[in-house]
Amino acid sequence: MNSKNLFVGLMSGTSLDGIDAALVEIGGTTADDFYWNQIAFMSRPYDKEYRNSLHESIENGTPKSLCQLNASLGEKLGAVVCELCDSASVHSSSLRAIGSHGQTFWHIPPTDQYRGSTLQLGDPATLAEYTGASVISDFRSRDMAAGGQGAPLVSWPDWLMFSSRDHRRALQNLGGMANVTWLPKKESREDLIAFDTGPGVALMNEATRRATNYQEDFDRDGLLAIQGSINEDILSFLMNDDFLVMPPPKSTGRERFGADLIDQIIERFEPDRNEISWCDVIATLTVFTAKSIGEAYQTWVIPRGVDEMFLLGGGVHNPSLVAAIEAELKTITIRHGFELGINPDAREALSFAVLAWGYLNGLATNMPFATGSSGGRILGSLTPGLTW
Repeated sequence: MNSKNLFVGLMSGTSLDGIDAALVEIGGTTADDFYWNQIAFMSRPYDKEYRNSLHESIENGTPKSLCQLNASLGEKLGAVVCELCDSASVHSSSLRAIGSHGQTFWHIPPTDQYRGSTLQLGDPATLAEYTGASVISDFRSRDMAAGGQGAPLVSWPDWLMFSSRDHRRALQNLGGMANVTWLPKKESREDLIAFDTGPGVALMNEATRRATNYQEDFDRDGLLAIQGSINEDILSFLMNDDFLVMPPPKSTGRERFGADLIDQIIERFEPDRNEISWCDVIATLTVFTAKSIGEAYQTWVIPRGVDEMFLLGGGVHNPSLVAAIEAELKTITIRHGFELGINPDAREALSFAVLAWGYLNGLATNMPFATGSSGGRILGSLTPGLTW
């Protein structure tokens, strides 16, 4: 194991559950001689008080609260990097680089009138100072500056790490938002496609928080959904969202599928007063999430051919959601992310390690036909480490 080839990738997703960190050995200087080997992975949840402060700042943040969180997130990211490196007997300052996505606070996709914008917090200078390592961060902004969606960012790493010579694959992420990467066979000249399909676990999580008076942050094992019944009126209202029929490239976030949408459901349907329980709401949101994925596949993915689909991200641990997805996509062979040889929670952290490697080798790491940008761009910004 050559320390000069060691990278750490960091991901803190829109589900606000915590920080995922992957230690990866990456070699080569181009896509042709690229190779990788995962050394270690860990996931560290935010404690309840800190998670609540993130939710509060996203919904009602002030310049002061966002400024403070930017620095404190940098420290938390640094602590996880050091813990991960210690577990592998590696000093964090010897890393080639850290690829840090940061914590998304807001994401505004581009429209016909406006270029998109995005905000991730987690101060890279604090992270570099804490670990001693160089940090590559702010990956989304350059793609958006070039007219792109700034998402999904993982399609280029997916192509490098998980393309198959024999199978056309769909990698379905179930984070706060859900996104798909469709990978053609490795030697094919077809372009991959990647886009957000809609909500992942964000809506279910927000409903669970309210259903439990903020004592629980997610529907553990899908047990609340199992106790509820699907409300067809709520489901019809949700399925009428025009994002679902918008063609790729497209991206979304909590600004569309978050607390505001739960507020609309409460105002329009008045759970409890109209014999609609919170379990019914959660069951309906679970099915809506699965149906939004199913419609995206039927329209834009299945016509390209899919030999196998892999479920990745935190949503794979919710049996109710997985069962609902399987019911929507009965014609597709659905596999667990473990069958790719990785922890399904590690995929995005791995991707940001690869994106950092791409930055240092001067490679364009966006996929213009997936994000809609005007061309290939080197993504990220460099904060030098102590030994740079």
